[in-house]
Amino acid sequence: QVQLVESGGGLVQPGGSLRLSCAASGISFSTYAMGWYRQAPGKQRELVAAITSGGSTNYADSVKGRFTISRDNAKNTVSLQMNSLKPEDTAVYYCKADRPGIFARTYWGRGTQVTVSS
Repeated sequence: QVQLVESGGGLVQPGGSLRLSCAASGISFSTYAMGWYRQAPGKQRELVAAITSGGSTNYADSVKGRFTISRDNAKNTVSLQMNSLKPEDTAVYYCKADRPGIFARTYWGRGTQVTVSS
């Protein structure tokens, strides 16, 4: 059974930091591209950051220079370090696992709430 479990969300003041983690089980983690997405109320889910199986990263323009995605294949985890948080970063953050190719698979976590407010 595949599970992606996010943790680390919460309430933080503007300018603060949070670190999200996603623990994966039931997949060959090192072969998957991993990503963090977010969905704010009334808005579509959007890509925040992604990291390939080889370690290449990409970020949404809105978070470049503030957020950092990383993965630990030994621990089957992917993390998102979020600094200089803004109220507009408030959303539910989801972890996603993608395996490309002819046996493509996609899995989602249930999400963790991040609220940036004073």
